[in-house]
Amino acid sequence: MSRQGSTRKRRARRPVRRRPRFLALAAVVVLAGLVASCGSVRYYSQAVWGGADVLVKRKPIERLLEEGRAQVLSAATRERLRLSQKIRDFASRELGLPDNGSYRSYADLGRPYAVWNVVAAPRLSLEPKTWCYPFAGCAAYRGYFSERAARRHGDRLAADGYDVRVGGVAAYSTLGWFADPVLNTFLDYAEADLAALIFHELAHQVVYVKDDSAFNESFATAVEVEGVRRWLRSLGRDAELATFESARRRRRDLNRYLLEVRAELESIYASDDSDERKLVRKAELFRALPSRYRRELVPAWRAAGDAVGGESNLGEWLSRLNNADLVAVATYNDLVPAFRALLEASGDSLPALYVEVERLVALEPEERRRALESLATGRPAPPAPDPDSR
Repeated sequence: MSRQGSTRKRRARRPVRRRPRFLALAAVVVLAGLVASCGSVRYYSQAVWGGADVLVKRKPIERLLEEGRAQVLSAATRERLRLSQKIRDFASRELGLPDNGSYRSYADLGRPYAVWNVVAAPRLSLEPKTWCYPFAGCAAYRGYFSERAARRHGDRLAADGYDVRVGGVAAYSTLGWFADPVLNTFLDYAEADLAALIFHELAHQVVYVKDDSAFNESFATAVEVEGVRRWLRSLGRDAELATFESARRRRRDLNRYLLEVRAELESIYASDDSDERKLVRKAELFRALPSRYRRELVPAWRAAGDAVGGESNLGEWLSRLNNADLVAVATYNDLVPAFRALLEASGDSLPALYVEVERLVALEPEERRRALESLATGRPAPPAPDPDSR
């Protein structure tokens, strides 16, 4: 669906009013009762208690940084928390993101990830398996607070014939239902990455469309990228901005490359070949990805003067790809160019972008998709099909 020290003057903040923790927990328990009939009681039970554990561990950052309390934290942690609050102030003041209690508290979960997501797709299809949830609608992933539980579910899906990817996620959004905290899982991120994560998760509170993961994640990614650019510019960090833009170019190139791979796979899956032959062609394509990447992408990056770090790690990652990984690539990046074009059409004003995005949300899903594809390509949207025509 994330580099150090800021010198911006901090804005005086209103005291954060905190509801008693038992009220937050009560709300979660009520939510559990509402959703228990909508799916696996066991799944929703772990979701409720995992979420409740995060809520219980929250501590207001402002209080943690007070003189008398600071001794409980290392100097490095205090500095990172101060940085997180400068980024948080910037998010609302300069990017128009919600000014609420999210990312004003801190929780140390004692583990490396907040949740583990399971993504799955059939072995001969790139249509993701989806799971539906009350309030949030349907999504192309299922989240667990326990890595073991996530991997068990992934193993069951693999046994049923799915390509599966189980991966740790540093943060998640409750979409404004609760005040999401800064977590130990991402506090030590490089500065631009920390800012990106906070901007991304807050963007989910601006707009979230049920049953449209690609829209939601691409919008949040577009806001995240523009937000980091503005953050670094505001600090005069030209060298870091150049590094960020270089990394973005490489990421764009890699995403474009993976979308081409998707298109090749779709052609294989739609062919008249037998399933056995399709699986052989699929395996050959995936096996060739690392060498193709080194042949088609790395030379161009070097010619452009872009540093190519972690080349062997990326090659190793490509060697492990399956259909589920390509689902995630499309979900987070497919529509980013459309939102970038809409931002430019909005005079580079993020608040104006949010208004335009709300208009898109009001459209029917197919009409919304056509409008976004038109924005991305610069071509007029095709007319909607006549439902009465045959």
